[in-house]
Amino acid sequence: MSQLKTFFAGAAAMASALAAVMLLTGARDPGKHAEFDEITVGRINIVEPDGTRRLVISNRAQFPGDFMQGKEGERPDRRAFAGMLFINDEGTENGGLIQKGGISDDGKVSSGLSLTFDRFRQDQTLQLLTNDSATHQQTGVRINDVPYFQKTSMADIQRFADEARKLPADQREAYWQKLSEEERLSVNRIWLGNTRDKGSALQLKDALGRVRMMLLVSASGAAEIQMLDATGKVSKTISPTSRD
Repeated sequence: MSQLKTFFAGAAAMASALAAVMLLTGARDPGKHAEFDEITVGRINIVEPDGTRRLVISNRAQFPGDFMQGKEGERPDRRAFAGMLFINDEGTENGGLIQKGGISDDGKVSSGLSLTFDRFRQDQTLQLLTNDSATHQQTGVRINDVPYFQKTSMADIQRFADEARKLPADQREAYWQKLSEEERLSVNRIWLGNTRDKGSALQLKDALGRVRMMLLVSASGAAEIQMLDATGKVSKTISPTSRD
């Protein structure tokens, strides 16, 4: 009889514990959502009902690799950052937010943040970034032309880099130039940000990434517009004191 009482007592305790877990997780009522004032986690995966990842929020230690059509690739270089990744309907990375900041043992500051938006199955078309060090702080916006994924895939980009490394050093620039002229590479078209001499600049570039016009304001407040030729030489300058 005592053994029977012990069994029922244990069963009752287990049922109570299970009910508490169900209450906390919202499982007691399928229509009710769990609510928390605060939650501490290392990583959160936001998924669709079929399990497709759509958003990953992570600390540095558990930061994911890259995603292409539902498959995660190895990216150990990303373990220096915490942040989030955006993932599209098919499970391919679509941009993200990464950030870091700290001082090394030798006193060097390493701090930065980058918010990017990617072209479909391709690299970033828009980037908001900031980098900080003891000698320079840079903040700006980049707008890029990115080739269609069927013309240049992410695998192609890796292949280009591998092939370039095999070439003699004096042939690499020509190799990349040829790919650029064939519109196989991403090209920065617009840069807006501060400059090393504490001024500000807007650079407008052609399809090959060559700066063709700049709007500049120096740290002292001097403003001018520069027009450049294909070699990078300033062909005309417009300023408050210039004359036609």
